[in-house]
Amino acid sequence: MELGKKQDHLKKQLKENLSLLEQSLHSLNYSRNKCKNMNLQGDYSEENLESLEAMTARFARTSDILTQKVFKGLFLFLQEKPLTFIDSANFLEKIGIIKNAKDVLKIRELRNEISHEYSTFNLNEIFKNTLEQINELEIIVEKTKEFLLEKLT
Repeated sequence: MELGKKQDHLKKQLKENLSLLEQSLHSLNYSRNKCKNMNLQGDYSEENLESLEAMTARFARTSDILTQKVFKGLFLFLQEKPLTFIDSANFLEKIGIIKNAKDVLKIRELRNEISHEYSTFNLNEIFKNTLEQINELEIIVEKTKEFLLEKLT
């Protein structure tokens, strides 16, 4: 594929992934609004537990779309090839999408905890951390959209 067509294809794919990211973030915010005033001490009703689990699943999905689709597409578009997730985070900091590489690393770490945690003891911490990290995830999504809209138009 010639370079111009490849760039056009990458732009189209990035725009589609940004739309997917926005939809996912909208669903995450819906869940956050249902959960933000809950007592996160355990002993949850089935309804509250279902809402909290939906929120954490939506957080994980949103962070995956951001890191696995949007950021990877961005790196391809910019012809960058970070070797590790830490390299990716450092590059994102360098180009101004994130303030500190640690911010996206925390989000990724929480995403991994959500995906692999089954202990009831840790659920309270996961729920609290998810509520706290949603704001940072939103900021990164907004900065990413601003950066990409400038590059894609």
